[in-house]
Amino acid sequence: MSTGNMNLTLKIWRQKNTKAKGGLVDYKLSDISPDMSFLEMFDVLNEELISKGDEPVVFDHDCREGICGACSMFINGRPHGPKEGITTCQLHMRSFKDGDTIVVEPWRAKAFPVVKDLTVDRSAFDRVIAAGGFISVNTGNAQDANNLPIPKVQADSAFEAAACIGCGACVATCKNASAMLFVSAKISQLAQLPQGQPERYRRVQSMVAQMDAEGFGNCTNTGACEAECPKGISLENIARMNRDYLSAKFVSEEDI
Repeated sequence: MSTGNMNLTLKIWRQKNTKAKGGLVDYKLSDISPDMSFLEMFDVLNEELISKGDEPVVFDHDCREGICGACSMFINGRPHGPKEGITTCQLHMRSFKDGDTIVVEPWRAKAFPVVKDLTVDRSAFDRVIAAGGFISVNTGNAQDANNLPIPKVQADSAFEAAACIGCGACVATCKNASAMLFVSAKISQLAQLPQGQPERYRRVQSMVAQMDAEGFGNCTNTGACEAECPKGISLENIARMNRDYLSAKFVSEEDI
């Protein structure tokens, strides 16, 4: 009697370090439950490799709930795999069929160098945030929410931008390796709130400058980033960022 479990062939990118030459290595897995997550399937593979004395596949993961953005895998030519609106850790093996061959690669971008195997260095995103993705105010007790009334439509739009988890799928899928969807989301979540207004134009100039310094490409409006984003971040954020960047050129230094 069939259990419904699957036999799979995995072609996984293995690379010792940033400077080493990498390549795809074939692995066979048997009796994989369709109810496993994609990362649980990788856990099974690594347990087998370790039991044989081989080096396990290195990959990023943390929350495994689609929140942290750590699990970054290019699966069969798509970031996070064949399903829409989910991260790799939310992808289940029932999305594949018995006998399938699955190709797994790391993010491909100059600004995301491979650390080892499927793990890439995404600290470029951290430096972009450090350049301006914050509000410079004294810390202390939070104000009462009613002290800063914000229209619901505006608050919802800011929240949608803030849903970005910084996974880097937008960069990985873009033919230019552009980070404009990520950067614009981080700019938009503050630009639409009263707290973000005092540094609004300084922020956009600083973050865009850091984005360029990190080696990310420019946006050519193909829309692949929005299509593959697991949180559905809208291209409208890029338009907002461009408007703010242009407006900043007409604002005096005192205002910035």
